[in-house]
Amino acid sequence: MATIIDDLKNVFRRGNIYIRLIFINVGVFLITTLISIVLMLFNRTIAEQFQWLELPASTERFLTQPWSLLTYMFMHANLLHILFNMLWLYWFGSLFLLFFSSKHLRGLYLLGGICGGLFYMLAYNVFPYFASVVDDSFLLGASASVLAIVAATAYREPNYPIRLFLFGTVKLKYLALVVIGLDLFFVTSDNGGGHLAHLGGALSGLAFAAMLSKGHDLTAWINRALDGIVSLFSFKPHKPKMKVHYGTGSRAQTYESNARKKAQDDEVDRILDKLKKSGYESLTSKEKKSLFDASKR
Repeated sequence: MATIIDDLKNVFRRGNIYIRLIFINVGVFLITTLISIVLMLFNRTIAEQFQWLELPASTERFLTQPWSLLTYMFMHANLLHILFNMLWLYWFGSLFLLFFSSKHLRGLYLLGGICGGLFYMLAYNVFPYFASVVDDSFLLGASASVLAIVAATAYREPNYPIRLFLFGTVKLKYLALVVIGLDLFFVTSDNGGGHLAHLGGALSGLAFAAMLSKGHDLTAWINRALDGIVSLFSFKPHKPKMKVHYGTGSRAQTYESNARKKAQDDEVDRILDKLKKSGYESLTSKEKKSLFDASKR
């Protein structure tokens, strides 16, 4: 058991940001599910307590649990709910990192969830159609965050080919349009709140990609806040500096390693310039592989 836990820790530490987000979501789902099962064996339920982590549509209820604007995007209703969300996060998270950085993905996941949640609350309190259910409605799931990632990637590289089972290869922009269009058509369905959140997340993803192309990063404030929080919990005691004397062989190896790393960085910069000027389809298979490998470093 200890070995399994150690393996999972190593995968988490070495994984890309979307792998870490998947780990967090799955971990929260397993913990909440196990708690529910144990309590059910004693004829008890904790559903009402879990609602304190879900986002209420009611503004009055939200004022008593403002943290739910962040926690709801890590909660899921059932196995299929989290399965589909995590599959989309895995597929489009890896694609997103071909064109943006890990910090952008981390920040956009939260930005998409926040915007999706606010859009959901706004719609439920503005449109009379939802007036009868606003007090009893709660939102949960990572869908808005995932749709923000999908929309941003589609905006950045609309003609990127996506291979779909039974449908063959389609351009990313068409896939995004179909997904977002379906959400628009189903806003009055039983899961209208979820579809509204998807729309809010997608809009935030489009705004992020559009503004970033103009030099403005909408996720910068989120990443600064996260970096500040991480620094608070990663305090390490000061250690005296150690003097290390390198021999001739070690120095030569260091120079060789630095030269190799610089050559790799120069090659990635060249590919990125080509990508910006001519698009993803202009890259050779070797250049695509180099870009993908660089995103994992």
